Amino acid sequence: MKTLKALIIEDNSFMANILQDMLQQYNTDIVVDSVAKTGKEALYKINQIQPDVVFLDIELPDMNGFELLSQLKHINFKIIFTTSHSNYAIKAFRFNALDYLVKPINTIELNEAVERLLFTKTNYDHIQTALKNFKTNSINEQRLVLYTQKGYLKVPLKQIIFIESERNYSYIHLTNGSKTLLSKTLAYFDELLCDKAFFRCHRSFLVNKLHVKNFKETHFMVTNDIEIPISRRKKMEVKQWYKN
Repeated sequence: MKTLKALIIEDNSFMANILQDMLQQYNTDIVVDSVAKTGKEALYKINQIQPDVVFLDIELPDMNGFELLSQLKHINFKIIFTTSHSNYAIKAFRFNALDYLVKPINTIELNEAVERLLFTKTNYDHIQTALKNFKTNSINEQRLVLYTQKGYLKVPLKQIIFIESERNYSYIHLTNGSKTLLSKTLAYFDELLCDKAFFRCHRSFLVNKLHVKNFKETHFMVTNDIEIPISRRKKMEVKQWYKN
């Protein structure tokens, strides 16, 4: 396997040095060619050195990581995002199935991320989907990106009627009548989609408000004439959520 040329984009010199040292010590397949401290500098160095891998801090002094990527005509490198403890950033990474590391970076997590990077074919259309999600103001136009054994699955939120728990797995039910089994818990999707008009009305169901036709005390009636149960302890929350 050939050695991959890396660019670290990080405004904190201390963090950049630590990451560079960790890569030199534990990951001989990656050689750090350069470090950029701002988005402007990073855009210049990406064009100059043509990296194979970019470690991209999502929060830079002059722009964020998505804004930086939006300014590139072509993204022909693999990306591992880095972030401080930011719930918003982490949710965005998970929603778009993007690989990320939380600072301070853990050696084991870094090695795992690099291994995924080395042995997984990068889907650049997947990065473009993430950028479109970042740019759009309409939740219904966003696409949920999920990594499966068959590759990346991109599901428009407006096509998801509800998500159903199946032990440690979940079924995503779509408007065309199909359903897809995924190795994520319902709690995972609840955290990811609670601010995108989805509501966990029952321990086994997460419903998309876009597809709620009406509701009664015990259930929602949703698209395709499906009844979704409402747990008794959720009744007051359901009424408030439905009215807003």
